[in-house]
Amino acid sequence: MKNIKVYSTPTCPFCILLKSWLVLEKIKFEDNDISKDSEAAAEMVKKTGQMGVPVTEIDGQFVIGFDKERLEKILLDGK
Repeated sequence: MKNIKVYSTPTCPFCILLKSWLVLEKIKFEDNDISKDSEAAAEMVKKTGQMGVPVTEIDGQFVIGFDKERLEKILLDGK
């Protein structure tokens, strides 16, 4: 099972799409709301250099934005 961490905010439309897609695909993930968790926000910036959301970390690989094609390749190949 892959370790999936999503960095997001509640008002970000792409964050909502990403999390909805993960739920639809029955993929468990940890959601980190960086608007309320400054430590998670700092962790995201330190790891990726990105200040925008969503950012998805999958076993040390990062997907910036809602890149469905890349997410499918990492998460669904071999399922």
